[in-house]
Amino acid sequence: MFLKVLQSSVAFKHFKMNSWAQGMIYLAVLVAFAACDAPPVPLDDIVIEKTFVPEQCGRAVKVGDYVRYHYNGMFPDGKKFDSSYDRGSTYNVYVGKKQLIEGMDRALVGMCVNERRLVKIPPQLAYGKEGYGDVIPPDSILHFDVLLLDVWNPEDGVQINTYHTPGNCSRKVEVSDYVRYHYNGTLLDGTLFDSSHTRLRTYDTYVGIGWLIAGMDQGLLGMCVGERRIITMPPSLGYGSNGDGSDIPGQASLVFDVVLLDLHNPKDGISIDNQVVPDNCLRKSVAGDFIRYHYNGSLLDGTFFDSSYSRNRTYDTYVGKGYVIGGMDEGLIGVCIGERRRITIPPHLGYGEEGTGTKIPGSAVLVFDIHIIDFHNPSDKVEISTTYKPEACETLTKKGDFVKYHYNASLMDGNFIDSTYNYGKTYNIVLGANQVVPGMEEGLMEMCVGERRHLVIPPHLGYGERGVDGEVPGSAVLIFDIELIEMEVGLPDGYMFIWNDEVSANLFTEMDADKDLQVLASEFTDYILRQVNEGKGRLAPGFDAYRIIENMFSNQDRNGDGKITEEEFKLKADETSHDEL
Repeated sequence: MFLKVLQSSVAFKHFKMNSWAQGMIYLAVLVAFAACDAPPVPLDDIVIEKTFVPEQCGRAVKVGDYVRYHYNGMFPDGKKFDSSYDRGSTYNVYVGKKQLIEGMDRALVGMCVNERRLVKIPPQLAYGKEGYGDVIPPDSILHFDVLLLDVWNPEDGVQINTYHTPGNCSRKVEVSDYVRYHYNGTLLDGTLFDSSHTRLRTYDTYVGIGWLIAGMDQGLLGMCVGERRIITMPPSLGYGSNGDGSDIPGQASLVFDVVLLDLHNPKDGISIDNQVVPDNCLRKSVAGDFIRYHYNGSLLDGTFFDSSYSRNRTYDTYVGKGYVIGGMDEGLIGVCIGERRRITIPPHLGYGEEGTGTKIPGSAVLVFDIHIIDFHNPSDKVEISTTYKPEACETLTKKGDFVKYHYNASLMDGNFIDSTYNYGKTYNIVLGANQVVPGMEEGLMEMCVGERRHLVIPPHLGYGERGVDGEVPGSAVLIFDIELIEMEVGLPDGYMFIWNDEVSANLFTEMDADKDLQVLASEFTDYILRQVNEGKGRLAPGFDAYRIIENMFSNQDRNGDGKITEEEFKLKADETSHDEL
């Protein structure tokens, strides 16, 4: 260096300049010579260079705070004499309590977490004239590259910052409640040490009874389901001076970003919120009833887990008999048809600590929005209400009568099933012939022409558990509004044909048209039809005449040879085992 400066001064001779300019240059050269051999400029005080300042500084170090920081210690020439990084642990100390050299005590004040400073400390504020053993010579200026990682004060408590509050908060966490929550756990500098999200499973625990670190026990109190808050706690309320032995160092402040998903208390019962109650509720469900209902099932935070609507089929069950979870068994008692209610069920009345394994986690509160479609009891009978009866109502229907009637059919919730009016013709049956469901047969009995009735038919007297595919759901209660249009009196029970006049004494001879002493099926059929057409006999109404006659012939043809002899021929009055003459 010295040679380079000297050579440069000789080079000045090649330039033409005035004496003033030459004097200034020579002066500069002399200063340069002096600087080459000058000792470091002494420091009167610490010098702080802020090499990195975070955008946000929630808290600055004050005297009396406890800090955790990393540093590299160097001499002015860059030679390192100490480093916390090399030891693999932060330097932890109180500030302003003479636990540090004076310069560092002063340099740390005002720092923010994640701030980085280059601190230059004069010897009188460091190790002075004595130095420090063989490491730091006397009168050494020290440079420290400092990164602040943590700061707290012994007087600190839990700090709570709620950054999302749900619109509806009907309940807040109290001591002894059981909660389910997700969290991200970080140190104060943002270093992640744990997360329930990465495990895809909530953290589930009681609050306020010592199952958690004290800071979390305090920080969860007062939370609403769906609330999000940041809980910051000093080590005294976290893992203390020893940390957790792995990811959390000793004396570390902890920051938990928490979202509460669920809460309940072991003393909780179900809660019921009646959303829609029909004005006309003639009957409420009781234990032992069979109920058909739709539902949407969700967790307390709104997470959907099941719906009967998505299957396009009601859930059908007995209530009060343990066929469903305890909370639903209880929540379905006292409902009306058409009612909508929300049933909130604590886990001990739901799926307990185990959950269902997939959709419903353990210890989850369940919320069911239900709509009652219908219910009945196995002991129910047909409900018959006469809505109109004509003044002249003397001839009443009975078993065997042929009736013609109109109907409108629907389910209990009002859903339309069918109507004869849509077809422009009546529905025609013979009463007692099992041509309709038992409840309809009962509802048509002892009815007069022109009468109208309202029938409520329980499923065991209707279409049963199977229903009618595509038309009537299984176990559905049926509603029929019927009107009797016409009736034809039937024959006495057990008869398919009767004589209106006295029976001829020569009946067999009259049937034997070709006088061959045997009656063929054609002769038998022609004779019976002729008697009916002449008004001398009657076939049972509502049935196919030829099938009745065929059955009558078959009953008379004892040996099944296709003809009736006089020995085979008998009247109905002579025997009771066949529906025949």
